[in-house]
Amino acid sequence: MNGRVVLVTGGGRGIGRAICQRFAREGCRVMAVARSADELAETKQLIEADGGQCSIHATDLGMCESVREMIDTACKRYGRIHVLINNAGIAPRAAIDVFDPATFGVMMNINVDAVFAACKYVWPIMAEQGDGVIVNLSSAAAVDPFPGFGPYGASKAWVNAFTRALADEGREQGIRVYAVAPGAVETRMLRGPFPDFPEDQTLAPSEVADLVYGVADPTGDFASGHVIDISK
Repeated sequence: MNGRVVLVTGGGRGIGRAICQRFAREGCRVMAVARSADELAETKQLIEADGGQCSIHATDLGMCESVREMIDTACKRYGRIHVLINNAGIAPRAAIDVFDPATFGVMMNINVDAVFAACKYVWPIMAEQGDGVIVNLSSAAAVDPFPGFGPYGASKAWVNAFTRALADEGREQGIRVYAVAPGAVETRMLRGPFPDFPEDQTLAPSEVADLVYGVADPTGDFASGHVIDISK
């Protein structure tokens, strides 16, 4: 994996930051993307203090044109993209009768539209290389959502189906596609709606990052198209 270019969305904190750190420790050139420039700067500082390489790109992935710009920026900086990690996501929780349609639209923009657009725009780059890995972050909520997480779970079920379809499309072009579906992870996204969730039932972000790295490694044993569950 040394020297490979890895693009990580949602890289400012939580799972995304842990993923950036994991790949950087292996000698990868990481570009972290998120909305918050301050959080991205902290990710970059942590990686560089550990001897890794990291560039950052602050943008709103809720807009399709921003996703295209993200891919173009990575190509201009590095000349290629070996690994795309679609990690950015939001998880609003509310009963269906009070779930705000505007909030639903924002969630779908990030959890669905941005994943579609990132895959679309990176695809010809990876196809030309004859080499590429896409890892989409899903969730256990895709098959077993908590009450109030129906829309979020449905968005991740879409990610799972999209992943399987892309894996079939990519086989002849050397592109592998996976989904990683964690259970509860010790992040701000979990603690917001579930402040009292038992700590002994949560994963550390680094545990998810280790699995994502293993999936992206060309020597790994995972067949393209798998949705890989990880939970306690």
